[in-house]
Amino acid sequence: MGNQVEKLTHLNYAEVPTADPNGFDPDDDGPRIGVSYIFSNNDDDDDDHQQDDRMDRFSSDNHRAVTHDEKPYDPQDELECAISYREECVYETHRGAAAHSAESLLNKCRPGDLLEFVATGQYPHWAVYVGDFQVVHLHRAEIKNNFLTDVSQGKKGRIVNGLYRYRPLPPEVIVRNALDHVGSRDRELYWRNSECFAAWCRFGKREFKIGGEIRIGKQPYKLKLIFSEKKNHVLEFQSLEDVIMEKRRNDQIGKEAVTQELANHLNATHEIKEEHFVN
Repeated sequence: MGNQVEKLTHLNYAEVPTADPNGFDPDDDGPRIGVSYIFSNNDDDDDDHQQDDRMDRFSSDNHRAVTHDEKPYDPQDELECAISYREECVYETHRGAAAHSAESLLNKCRPGDLLEFVATGQYPHWAVYVGDFQVVHLHRAEIKNNFLTDVSQGKKGRIVNGLYRYRPLPPEVIVRNALDHVGSRDRELYWRNSECFAAWCRFGKREFKIGGEIRIGKQPYKLKLIFSEKKNHVLEFQSLEDVIMEKRRNDQIGKEAVTQELANHLNATHEIKEEHFVN
């Protein structure tokens, strides 16, 4: 079927052909994978609309694009996942990764570190620590230099240098990559969201940029959603940019919601198969 639609906003699993969460089709002996789509567009803009206006130092817009009850950060609702490129793992999360207050995080950061700020029901926000208590980050279609404590907006954060398996650039180059783009905005931007920008600063790979990979029909990237030791689900994508956008959507809605989406779709698929074979 292929990736014929490149931009579908907030599509859910019920609208996409997919397989059993444990990675196997009950009617087949081999593993099956879903079809790749981009499930969301500029997720950092969506995240901005979810922020409490009283805490948002960077915008006066207090609309909410997605309605979620505001909850404290819950690590149990995080969905573990792994990304592979042609069978080589390039990204992997682990359950129980500790998150810290912004003040505590400052004592752990070194220039060039990648930071991720997390909150239940919101997209994770990434930034590059550049020293002197400051970070550079992509926020509301502009690359900004702000104090770490301001950017956190009360969220917990963690250092995430090890999530991507690529070889990092030297710290001074990472910092320079970030600072050189401060002030860039709108059409000057080459990154879809804060994660893509921060990761590009650290690793320098064009795959993190918008259109950094040519989509030629093949789907070399696989996103493995890990629900338990024995249950997982795999989707294929044409580019790293696409995978990151879907991964971030899952981060935002949480493990429970993703599980429910898959369960609903599998039930619907089973009913359709039964109707198709009824005499």
